[in-house]
Amino acid sequence: MLVALAALVLSRALLAQSAAIKLATVVPDGSIWDKSLKQMGTDWKTATDDRVSLTVFSGGSQGDEPTVLRKMRLNALQGASLTVVGLASIDWSFNVFNIPFFFQSYDELNAVIEKLTPLLKQKVEAKGFVLVHWGHGGWLQVFSKQPVQTVADLKRAKLYTSAGDDTMTQWYKANGFQPRAMAMTDVLTGLTTGMIDALPTTPIAAVSFQWFKQTPYMLDVGISPIVGATVLNKRTWDGISAADRAKMTEISLKVEKQLQADVPKQDGLATLLMQNQGLKITKSSGPEWQQLADNLGQTMRGKMVPPDVFDLALKERDAYRQRTAAESKTPAASPQSSTPARPQTPPK
Repeated sequence: MLVALAALVLSRALLAQSAAIKLATVVPDGSIWDKSLKQMGTDWKTATDDRVSLTVFSGGSQGDEPTVLRKMRLNALQGASLTVVGLASIDWSFNVFNIPFFFQSYDELNAVIEKLTPLLKQKVEAKGFVLVHWGHGGWLQVFSKQPVQTVADLKRAKLYTSAGDDTMTQWYKANGFQPRAMAMTDVLTGLTTGMIDALPTTPIAAVSFQWFKQTPYMLDVGISPIVGATVLNKRTWDGISAADRAKMTEISLKVEKQLQADVPKQDGLATLLMQNQGLKITKSSGPEWQQLADNLGQTMRGKMVPPDVFDLALKERDAYRQRTAAESKTPAASPQSSTPARPQTPPK
């Protein structure tokens, strides 16, 4: 009887430390991020001796990101890989990655993310989630029907923006732009009918959806990176043993590093492919781009990004620029500068 009782207690303890995780994401099925998540699930299962399983629902099959988060709060889903749109609905601090022209390169972005991660993890956990790993979705560039070279050109364009984010739409208007909010599924119709004539999107998406055929010009100024992250319910995470969580974390960080390496390459290859099919990269002109970059960041501080998070990101970004400038023996960027980024160089 004692042996049977001990076995029962042990089996219940093991059951309490197991987890069947259902994770949803809007990333396309078969994309780099989707494949990485599914491989992560396989590796989690192996590393934990089947105690943790992961089922990935990609392509928005579980709904948009607000819907996915509602399902997570009801425990119908236990995880999600979210873009900044979803992350910012958990905590507005993540809007720091939406500041136009704030970052110059992936290396600079990754350096700032590393410094911000402890603070952002705390903010997410306070809302009942655990940040498992970061992910990249590419770099937003302006694709347009007519060449865009100056700030005035950009402000004259009928610019696509995502429907459902009225705060961002109003922010665009307040800064002199002409946003046209619509669902992503309506972009091609909008381009065809003239409702929009320019859109910020990644080279990967421009190729995948063939939008570049309607917008044959790409500005050489990168707007902002698409940053995402995988989060789990804190109660699900806490129900897994510390030993298994350590194994899962190690595997998740490998996924993060893989996405950091693979996504910029895909951006570069997509740009090269479009150039071979007639895409023209227009060179920005005029000193106002520097002023625009500085002004837009300040308009978001305290209104769309918490001041402490904005200031920390700015501090770490400028520290990174000063280090790299010193290493290359070139003048450092001014502390408040935010020189627009250029498209990523395609791999050789």
